[in-house]
Amino acid sequence: MPDRPTAERPLIHVKRANTILYCRNWPQTVRFYREVLGLAVHHTTSWFVEFHLGGSAFLSIADAARATVGCAVGQGITLSWQVDDVAVLHRRMTARAIAVGPLQAKWGARVFYFHDPEGHRLEAWSI
Repeated sequence: MPDRPTAERPLIHVKRANTILYCRNWPQTVRFYREVLGLAVHHTTSWFVEFHLGGSAFLSIADAARATVGCAVGQGITLSWQVDDVAVLHRRMTARAIAVGPLQAKWGARVFYFHDPEGHRLEAWSI
């Protein structure tokens, strides 16, 4: 009988997570994450920029015109990030004229949504 994965012994052990977004509006989207959100660039090429989110989590922005994978045009993707204080982040983003939705109470947390230039929905939340 084959060895079956369990919660205690999963089939895969992820050491590092990197979400890659393939974008049509690559320069604007890279600028948004680097200059507007201020994420640290970990690695860059002429068509791919990897940002360090924290710990072992990374986000990469790839130029869809130069990749073998097409873009999702912001459909069906939400990047959900737990932050230290969502109210402070919401105020800071609003003060910088970044379009953000209202703070909401959901599932025992406070949350708001905003979008990158490619249309990907981002969710910031804290307990």
